[in-house]
Amino acid sequence: MAKNTLTITDNRTGKQYEIPVEEGDVIRASELRQIRVKDGDFGLMSYDPAFVNTASCRSRITYIDGDEGILQYRGYPIEELAEKSNYLETAYLIVKGELPDKDHFERWERNIKIHTMVHENIKKFMEGFRYDAHPMGMLVSTVGAMSTFYPEANNIHDLESRRLQTRRLIGKMPTLAAFAYRHSRGLPYVYPDNELSYTGNFLSMLFKMTELKYKPNPILERALDVLFILHADHEQNCSANAMRAVGSSQPDPYSATAAATAALYGPLHGGANEAAIRMLMSVGTKDKIPALINSVKNGERKIDGFGHRVYKNYDPRAKIIKKLAYQVFEVTGKSPLIDLALELERIALEDEYFINRRLYPNVDFYSGIIYQAMGFPMEMFPVLFAIARTSGWLAQWAEMVRDPEQKIARPRQVYVGEARRHYTPMSVRPAPTQREDAVSEAI
Repeated sequence: MAKNTLTITDNRTGKQYEIPVEEGDVIRASELRQIRVKDGDFGLMSYDPAFVNTASCRSRITYIDGDEGILQYRGYPIEELAEKSNYLETAYLIVKGELPDKDHFERWERNIKIHTMVHENIKKFMEGFRYDAHPMGMLVSTVGAMSTFYPEANNIHDLESRRLQTRRLIGKMPTLAAFAYRHSRGLPYVYPDNELSYTGNFLSMLFKMTELKYKPNPILERALDVLFILHADHEQNCSANAMRAVGSSQPDPYSATAAATAALYGPLHGGANEAAIRMLMSVGTKDKIPALINSVKNGERKIDGFGHRVYKNYDPRAKIIKKLAYQVFEVTGKSPLIDLALELERIALEDEYFINRRLYPNVDFYSGIIYQAMGFPMEMFPVLFAIARTSGWLAQWAEMVRDPEQKIARPRQVYVGEARRHYTPMSVRPAPTQREDAVSEAI
C-alpha cells in the first residue's frame, strides 16, 4: 500500500528523508530542516519570493480553483451569491461561516447600521488633509486613527470584542470612504441614512446634494451591491496577507485593517482597474488594438486587466461584471470604453499568444468601466474595493487569531551580503567603490 509521504534523496550526502504529505498535497516547510550536510547546519530552506507556491495558513473562507475558474465563499459559488444574495448577507456568510436566517440577518443588519456614524473628531481629522489628498490615502490614515477611539479593541482574544469591532469596521468603512470623497470635492459631509440599504446609504453619503431625502437608483444600487459581493474576499491576496501578517503581532483590528488598506492602495492590487481604464483610454479606437496586441507580444507592454496570479481560466467575477455593465448603461448611458474592451477581448482571445499563456480578462478589466459610468472618479476605485473587502479582511484576521498554529509572521531570508568585516576609522577609510547591486540602487 502506498504511503502518504515524500522521499527525498540528498545527493550531497546520499541520505534519504521521508517527509509526511498532508491533505491537499502539502508538506510542512519545517520538515526540510532535518535535511543537513553536517550537524550544526541550520537545515534546508525553501526559497519562494512572493509566496508563489507557499501556503501560509489553513482557511475555511474562500476556495479558488484557478484552472477551472471557480470562486466560492464558504462553499457557495460566487455566481449564485451575485444573483441571489446581497452584500450584507454575503458579509455575514464570510464572517460567520453560514448564511443567516431571517431573524439573524435582521439582527446583523441592525448591528451594522447602528455603527455607521463616526466620531466628530474623525471629521476634524479628515479636514486636516489637503484639498487634493488622494481618498485612499485618507482612508488608510483614518482607519488607523480609529484605533485611538476604541482602545478596548486591543482585547483581540475576546469573542465579543472581535464581534463589536467587526460590526464597527463594516459599518463605518462606507462613511469614511464617502467623507474622503466629499473632502476631495470640497463638499460638505453627508451623514448616514440608516433607512436606506447598505449600498443605498453609501450612494447617499456620496452624491446627496440639496434634496431632503436621497433616493438611490435601484439599478445602480443593486449593481454596486453585486460589485461589493464580488470583491468581498479572494483568498490569500496581497491585502489579506498584510491583514494576517500585521495581525499576527496582535495589534487591534483597526491597525491591521489600515495595513491591509495600504496594501490595497498599490497599483498592482486595488489600483488595477484604474490601470485597465487608463490603458483603454490610451488605445482610444478599435483600429489601434492590433498595434497594442503586437506591442504586448514584443514584450513592450502588457494589457492591464488580463491575466491573474491564480486564475488560468476566465475569472468568474469578470463574466458577472460583463453582464452587469449593460444593466448600468441602461441608467447611465453606454460607456464608449465597453465596445473597445469587448473588441480587445475578442481579438486577444483568438490569438495563440494569449491562448497559450492562458491570459483571460480578470475582474479589473470591466469593473472600472462600471465605476466610471456610475460617476466615480478613478481615484475612488480602490476605496470602493476596500469597503467590500473589509468583511473578508476581518474574517481572515479572526481566523488567524483563533488558529493555534499561527505565530507572529517572521519569514526567513537567504543572506547574500558581505562576509564578516571590521570597522575602519574614517581617516584611513578608502572611498567607497561604485556598486551596481540591488543595495546601492536602493539608496
